[in-house]
Amino acid sequence: MAETESLLETPLAGLHRALGGRMVAFAGYAMPVQYPAGIMAEHLHVRSAAGLFDVSHMGQAELLGEGAAAALERVTPADIQALKPGRQRYGLLMTPEGGIFDDFMVANRGDRLLLVVNASRKHDDFALIESVLPAGVTLRRLPDRALLALQGPGAAAAIGPLAPALIALSFMGVAETEIEGIPVIASRSGYTGEDGWEISAPAGEAERLARILLALPGVQPAGLGARDSLRLEAGLCLYGTDIDEATSPVEAALTWSIGKRRRMAWDFPGAERVREELANGTARVRVGLRPEGRQPARGETMIHAPGGETIGSITSGGFGPSLGGPMAMGYVARSHATDGTPIELIVRSKPLAARIAPMPFVPHRYAR
Repeated sequence: MAETESLLETPLAGLHRALGGRMVAFAGYAMPVQYPAGIMAEHLHVRSAAGLFDVSHMGQAELLGEGAAAALERVTPADIQALKPGRQRYGLLMTPEGGIFDDFMVANRGDRLLLVVNASRKHDDFALIESVLPAGVTLRRLPDRALLALQGPGAAAAIGPLAPALIALSFMGVAETEIEGIPVIASRSGYTGEDGWEISAPAGEAERLARILLALPGVQPAGLGARDSLRLEAGLCLYGTDIDEATSPVEAALTWSIGKRRRMAWDFPGAERVREELANGTARVRVGLRPEGRQPARGETMIHAPGGETIGSITSGGFGPSLGGPMAMGYVARSHATDGTPIELIVRSKPLAARIAPMPFVPHRYAR
């Protein structure tokens, strides 16, 4: 485990330690990978009840000024101008070469856009966005805000009495309200495949808010370990692992995030590559993988066709507690990407039988 003394801390660091969280280095922060119950127990609790995650290390910012949506479209193929007030959208920041600079969430609050980006990329992301802003549009970073994620089928029943406005939201809806006097901005979204909310609050109120939520029926703390296994079961990408600047949206099966209007104009960075790949296909594609038996295959494991030809590699892999078996995602040659195709995973120099499998591995249960 990496030393954590020189790492940044979120406003909830003291609470994590008080709860017995095992702290590790992640994206420059000391973060809890698990609590005493353990990763598998935390994972299963989120699937059956509700878990509370600290995601305050992620970057939050707001984009202000007339023309903010059009300005943001200079670095993303998402249709930001069509995003209605009170709604949130997933998007990709793009490189001029057609790679993925990062993925992010954007919400329309009527008078401003709210952005949430990955912790490891936030400084680069904000610099990229600022580089294309016209006069009158301003990006304001929000380092004084914390971010909590309440996730699981029991989340609605738990938080409903405290925040009725949040229960009224559908998936990807956003609202401002108060929780026991604490002003929050919350979206009905998350990174687990479950119903739940991501709740932004003033950093100075973060610990009080977390304690309020943890005191709700059925809510328990969950760390980075469970967050990773939950998102993998849900078939969701992790930036820097499953997608990066070398990966295109077409290869990553993320073309659904490109707005229809943007596909007509082709006026976003990397559009030439994306357009060509949509027309002619890609050499490789992101797929799900199901190893036979109980042994998991981890990231960077090579994928072979039966007989020995190397056809790709795993980017994320592990054991799915809800799935009851191993799972992985990675990139394979397009000719081998059909669901059900037999493959071999080279684990400890030995072939492990597996098949291409559809994702998500565990069905999403968002509040549609």
